[in-house]
Amino acid sequence: MELSDVTLREGDQMPGRSYDVEQKVAAGKTLDELGLGYIQAGFPITGETDRDAIRQLSTAVEADVIGLARSTQRDVDAALEADADVIEVFISISDKQLEHVLGMNRETALTALTEAVDRGRDGGATVHVTLADAFRATTDDIREVAQTLPDVEYLTLADTVGARVPTSVRSYLQDLADTVDLDRVGVHFHDNLGVATANVLAAFDVGVARADVSIAALGERAGNPALEEVVAAGATEYDDAFGVDESRLIPNCHDVLDTLGEDVDPRKAVLGTEVCEHESGIHTTAMLDEPSVFEPFNPKRFGGERRLLFGANTGRTGAKKLLERAGVEPTEERVTDFLERLAEDGDLETEEAVALATSMFET
Repeated sequence: MELSDVTLREGDQMPGRSYDVEQKVAAGKTLDELGLGYIQAGFPITGETDRDAIRQLSTAVEADVIGLARSTQRDVDAALEADADVIEVFISISDKQLEHVLGMNRETALTALTEAVDRGRDGGATVHVTLADAFRATTDDIREVAQTLPDVEYLTLADTVGARVPTSVRSYLQDLADTVDLDRVGVHFHDNLGVATANVLAAFDVGVARADVSIAALGERAGNPALEEVVAAGATEYDDAFGVDESRLIPNCHDVLDTLGEDVDPRKAVLGTEVCEHESGIHTTAMLDEPSVFEPFNPKRFGGERRLLFGANTGRTGAKKLLERAGVEPTEERVTDFLERLAEDGDLETEEAVALATSMFET
């Protein structure tokens, strides 16, 4: 499965955000260092900022740069003007959105989609298709599009409102796979139910070819599947990082967030500063010998770091181990004295705690 990063487009559509060209280009280059196959850099019809960012990135990165376009002549022409490597043409496909968003029937929508795809191809671009609200349409509706556009490389199914969970995602895709080759199917999820990353993994299990992701789940409403979560879960569960350089995952994600002026909750999975931080006496004592007892992965694998903290919560066994690391004989009296100092001076990281032990009991 390949990953298509949508941070620059989805993040920019969040309330109060407006990334400039310099931010998008710099962030896009950092994303490219991860080895992603696709970077969706913007929505060209919205203005020159996105067109210029796509234009610059298309010549500056190895990834294919995607410009998003509705199924209209104007949108496709704007994406062509931006020199996008790929034009991602989208249209609503569920009955509800056809009626209330587009105000057209299915036949008219399919005609508009086909004409948009043809116009992009005539302009020399590779064209992919995204079907909005696809998971609330029937699989027969998806089959009709797949049969009408057999030469489109990727047909992405969007759970536009974040209404699906892994069980329904899996069953829907398995049903579709009877007649549609999942090697040309992508998925786009939103996190309204808190299961966007899990939905991607369910889709991967079934055999889809591509998934849209964004750093720290940046995106409209509850956001999208988090790039870092998908990669870390894939690497640890399947030994498959989906083409991403896992050793640069955490630092590059933080660099992109810094460039875009975004922050991340300290308890955010994978990226949060507290995720690999341990203070519980039971945890830290065991982890001095074997860190994996309380971690799903070694953070260094993804370019992060572990922090063991020692202070008021440190127990006697932990204090004894720290004294031994410092080359100090851990007598009962020394352990007691050391625990009192840890309670006063903590929270200290491992090296700081060992240095304290050394300074206290130098002979």
